[in-house]
Amino acid sequence: MNLKIMVMTAVGAVAMVGPAHALDAAAAKTLAQKNACTGCHATDKKLVGPAYKDVAAKYKGMKVEELAASIKKGGAGKWGPVPMPAQAGLSDNDAKLLAEWVLAGAPDK
Repeated sequence: MNLKIMVMTAVGAVAMVGPAHALDAAAAKTLAQKNACTGCHATDKKLVGPAYKDVAAKYKGMKVEELAASIKKGGAGKWGPVPMPAQAGLSDNDAKLLAEWVLAGAPDK
């Protein structure tokens, strides 16, 4: 096999190994609105809870599954005295979509 074919094969293989899916920011934002997340959180400013961008910065490197579990469980004391209500009714897939979106800084696109 010549070098050109080997390089082309390697480039093609790398392109195919990309993310399994792209983040659907519009679906995640709609899900956040539907589940009242945006009543307490905004993208870039603190409301009742921290801004999504602040959450993304604090939890940079966190696994999506960990944040998804935290969203479903709710909690208190991580960001101050106001508790975050549990979102136990979310499916695991919806919780993961929200977590991925939040960890990306809640992009619009």
